[in-house]
Amino acid sequence: MAITTHDTETEVQDRAILVSLVTDKIKRSGIDPELSLQELVQLAETAGVEVLEVIRQNKETPDSKWFIGKGKVEELRMAADGLGANTAIFDQELSGAQVRNLEETLDLKIIDRTQLILDIFAGRAKTREGIIQVELAQLSYLLPRLSGHGKNLSRLGGGIGTRGPGESKLETDRRHIRDRISELKRQLDEVVKTRELHRERRRKSGAVQVALVGYTNAGKSTLLKQLTNADVYIENQLFATLDPTSRVLQLPGGKEVVLTDTVGFIQNLPHDLVASFRATLEEVNEANLVLHVVDASSPMREEQMDVVQSILQDLGAAGKPQIVLFNKSDACRLDQLEMLPAGPGHLKVSAFNPEDLTRITEIIADELAGDTLTFRIPGDRGDLSSLLYRVGEVLEQHFDENDVLYNVRLNKEDYGKWSYKLAEYVEQE
Repeated sequence: MAITTHDTETEVQDRAILVSLVTDKIKRSGIDPELSLQELVQLAETAGVEVLEVIRQNKETPDSKWFIGKGKVEELRMAADGLGANTAIFDQELSGAQVRNLEETLDLKIIDRTQLILDIFAGRAKTREGIIQVELAQLSYLLPRLSGHGKNLSRLGGGIGTRGPGESKLETDRRHIRDRISELKRQLDEVVKTRELHRERRRKSGAVQVALVGYTNAGKSTLLKQLTNADVYIENQLFATLDPTSRVLQLPGGKEVVLTDTVGFIQNLPHDLVASFRATLEEVNEANLVLHVVDASSPMREEQMDVVQSILQDLGAAGKPQIVLFNKSDACRLDQLEMLPAGPGHLKVSAFNPEDLTRITEIIADELAGDTLTFRIPGDRGDLSSLLYRVGEVLEQHFDENDVLYNVRLNKEDYGKWSYKLAEYVEQE
């Protein structure tokens, strides 16, 4: 992707060397540095960057001045000169001082993982909420780094491509940046209130909600499209979906649920981004059921599943009923498929196999369904008869003198809300 530099009118392609520093702290954290670096390559390519080379270093602690060791800085400079690189992208977060020192020494644009992800999100945001969230995350990230001028500051403002907040915003003083952050938070609060009103309406209407969650590029949007015929953006790239999308899904028996696609998770998801997108991510907390979509063909499948579970834990949604969908089974070897966990709550599927899509709707219906009970409703209590259709699937009904007997497969959560009205009408065996 071509970018316009701030100091010339010529367009220059981002050509980058990627840098990863593996410290003792990272090793203890459980973060897989190799997976993280592989993702950095994908992130860079998603942002339109040409990746020229990858440089790794093992070090007990980061260098306070350069982040990497002084010798590695020289190796990076020689590699950039030899390959014609104009950008270095680091897989860990850098301080403002480290960015300035590296830029002055190397004469390269210095980007870290956090800024790269923020730049990608800036290119993906389409709704007002998404745009506000991204700008808030960008400014929160940049504020503590605004202690330079000239070339450093303009580069910091530009990011990858032209997706940074821009030099004009960053040339104002910290007070104006803080004012802008306060204004964005105010706007976001309004959006959050509107989102909460929508959630409340869904709760009152008895709408059953199912959330698709998973690692980025696991195939959540494809499943949403195939299950509901939704007109959603599909692309084989990281963070193709940013704004949550909800569509109605019809289950066997005719019952309808609301299926919501959420933003993909990733290892080391920037803190500022999680904070800004919390209202969006918390859609998962409203779900009656979580579909955890896994890329079954990924060699890092288990690590990716751990990241998703960790983020669900942070959001307070780890206890939700969950079905694991091992997606992209059509891209797996037979031995890979045999290694996948099996049993209740696990399905091996392909989003492009109609039979698998049917199996998904069936397992959703089974998971949401509670016990099958028979209710004896007086003939003059039409309100209770209507309520039964809301709390489950009416399998059959017949008349017995002045009463109507309903055989109902109950939705656990819906029946829980209304059992105080219906429990006394359960027909005892």
